Amino acid sequence: MNITVIGAGGWGTALAIQAMKRNNVKIWSFLKEEADLFREKKENVYYLPGVPLPDSLDITCDAQYAVKDADILLFVPPSKFFRSVAKQFASIAPKHAVLVSATKGIEYPSERRMTQILAEVFPDNKRIVALSGPTHAEEVARNIPTSIVSASADEDAAMLVQEAFSTDSLRVYTNDDCVGVELSAAVKNVIAIAAGIMRGLGFGDNTMAALITRGLAEMKRLGVQLGAKPETYSGLAGVGDLIVTCISKHSRNGRVGEALAQGKKIDEILAGTKMVAEGVETVKSLLKYEEELGIEMPISRAVYDVIYNGLDPMEGVKLLMGRPLKNEHA
Repeated sequence: MNITVIGAGGWGTALAIQAMKRNNVKIWSFLKEEADLFREKKENVYYLPGVPLPDSLDITCDAQYAVKDADILLFVPPSKFFRSVAKQFASIAPKHAVLVSATKGIEYPSERRMTQILAEVFPDNKRIVALSGPTHAEEVARNIPTSIVSASADEDAAMLVQEAFSTDSLRVYTNDDCVGVELSAAVKNVIAIAAGIMRGLGFGDNTMAALITRGLAEMKRLGVQLGAKPETYSGLAGVGDLIVTCISKHSRNGRVGEALAQGKKIDEILAGTKMVAEGVETVKSLLKYEEELGIEMPISRAVYDVIYNGLDPMEGVKLLMGRPLKNEHA
């Protein structure tokens, strides 16, 4: 198959490296200088330094050329720019191509998931898939084994993506719960910021286990309210991705949390990296969900207050620990 990866970040590049084992792959970059540099160096020097790119990987900034004859368009831009990037391909994408999102975020202020954006930008294409799971680009690119989920209401589309991206180090399962898979992917980034704060404050394993468990409850509470299947949260895109994002040294969101715990402000933190920490933007949508749906999301609210309202991280912990006592499964 012919696959076009739209977005030349670390995650898109890692997926391209895996997909090349069974397919013809192009990567589209928004920036000509970036495409030229990666092509010349045979390396994504910004996001995956030290990982050689296959000689036959085609990297381009020409959108028309990038999507020519594509069977799968894999969108991986940051959620903040997802819609504008997708619109660039609305009139030139092959009509038969399966549209895939591997972006883990929620558009603000619309509260749209990425596959919902694809459905709006490509109204005549119903073959839309979300790809998510416990996957850090740094490990996927180096062929360290993991599993991931191809989620779609269109079973054939989900299976096509499963076949295209399954390799000796990436096992892909299918799933029909796009809502749960995408919301899990987005919300876990916010919980990971909280996990980074806990590490930065010097807390231990007990704290992390408790945070992950209650974070999962928060993720599930929101997802089920929005139509997700409860079982998704015990799967790869749910608890699987939550665990790895909270405990991994590779987690961008975790590093943001650690910096917040050190007293740094969010503008300073973001200015010091080319990486995108999706939880910083996603938490805005979670607060809107909390208010509109009338559900409790205390961890997300604490993270929001630390980032945007200047709440001292230790005070945030005290607020969480001092909440009214309740039944665990209430």
